[in-house]
Amino acid sequence: MPLPISSSGPSLAIQREAFERVGLTRETLDNILNLTDDEFRVEGALIIIGPLPNTDDVPNLIELFEDAGLVYFDDFMEIPGGFPDWIELFVRHRG
Repeated sequence: MPLPISSSGPSLAIQREAFERVGLTRETLDNILNLTDDEFRVEGALIIIGPLPNTDDVPNLIELFEDAGLVYFDDFMEIPGGFPDWIELFVRHRG
């Protein structure tokens, strides 16, 4: 099922297999960001983190993911927020 993307802030899309392969967990991210259930969503092979309330969290998460061994674009990517409210975006894992 496609997951909606909020326009209120940036989100990160991560392949679930890659996230788990490098040993990352929701607990790891909660220790940094204190995410709500609406900010950490899993649907099949896809994890969406966001919308992040602080745009400064994006480079910090990218650094965390890359230090763990994930590759930007191959394993995860940023979905910037800030698009008009009249646009509704959804994402899903292709596979």
